Amino acid sequence: MNSLRIARAALRVRPTAFSAPLQRRSYAEAVPDKIRLSLSLPHQAIYKSQDVVQVNLPAESGDMGVLAGHVPSIEQLKPGVVEIIEESGGSKQFFLSGGFAIVQPNSLMSITAVEGFPLEDFSPEAVRSQIAEAQKVASGGGSEQDVAEAKIELEVLESLQHHLK
Repeated sequence: MNSLRIARAALRVRPTAFSAPLQRRSYAEAVPDKIRLSLSLPHQAIYKSQDVVQVNLPAESGDMGVLAGHVPSIEQLKPGVVEIIEESGGSKQFFLSGGFAIVQPNSLMSITAVEGFPLEDFSPEAVRSQIAEAQKVASGGGSEQDVAEAKIELEVLESLQHHLK
């Protein structure tokens, strides 16, 4: 109740203090039909374009697709593939070990990750052999820290293997 009294007193002293121009509803503003995207690692930018139609992300809250005009948000990414669909109809896929995606107003999007590579750079056979090695360590073949690191490595490698099939 005190805050109401303070507001009334302020209006009596200076009646124009709280007057704001009236806002009118109008037609929706034009929304860009493309996303301006940058995909960066700490040491380099691996993708940058203004002609992106859709971005599919492996978010912690669930897989999601982002189109132009998406509501601003910040999403934590889990290990997985980011698919970028370009205006030309082609798509690019990058495997990220995790990171963050930030969608800003005006269809501006940035993705940051510690590690990321084009999906075609991976060999299914090499991933299978690395999974076998990590499973040996994760099943108790090392110190507590080695086991914990191997379990994280397994999570990333199994996600990668799933996308290489």
